[in-house]
Amino acid sequence: MFRPKLPETPQVPSITTHIPQDHVPAHPAGRPVAPYVGVGVGVVASVVVVGIVLTALLAAVAISAVSVAIAAVVLRSLLNGANKR
Repeated sequence: MFRPKLPETPQVPSITTHIPQDHVPAHPAGRPVAPYVGVGVGVVASVVVVGIVLTALLAAVAISAVSVAIAAVVLRSLLNGANKR
């Protein structure tokens, strides 16, 4: 449903008898690029969104690790202070 419909390729004969050497095609060979431009934009947008989400998750993990380390230092100082009294 969301895939672009590609034009059918013409049937090429399997044996050619004469290939002109000085003939230049009027139209460039190949398919048009226009149907694929929309797909490329969607892929780029999804990669950017995934990158933002992963960066946010990494930042959340880093902040959590720092807060746990600070809590451990505070608890350690409280417990060492109670043993000295």
